[in-house]
Amino acid sequence: MPRRRRRAYATDLTDGQWAAIADMVPDAQPGGRPRRAPSRELVNAILYALRGGQAWRLLPHDFPPWQTVYYYLRRWQAEGVWERIHHAVLTADRERAGRDASPTAAIIDSQSVRMGDQKGARAATTRARKSRGASGTS
Repeated sequence: MPRRRRRAYATDLTDGQWAAIADMVPDAQPGGRPRRAPSRELVNAILYALRGGQAWRLLPHDFPPWQTVYYYLRRWQAEGVWERIHHAVLTADRERAGRDASPTAAIIDSQSVRMGDQKGARAATTRARKSRGASGTS
């Protein structure tokens, strides 16, 4: 019995998007058990779960099993696959917009730099005063 084609989700990659990243998604390792789920379906399932923010066990049944999808997410994370895909897509988008592939400047906001981790910060703080009056809970 031929397998039915599943319905498309808004998070599915288009053919052009898949063509851009297909070479960066590793194939199954030789000598091991052959992969039942196509790489594109695994990526689509990962994108669906991450975009939706739901539990892995709630993946629709027309995707590969959630355990398989989660396994490949973590494996590709450890292998740096997602970082390579992100970098390639980012540089391609910057070039498409007519900008340099890599940024030439950066801005650091002083409000986002943590100061509490610096040496001497402990001596600069004072102990909180404990009020002995007015509060019925202390």
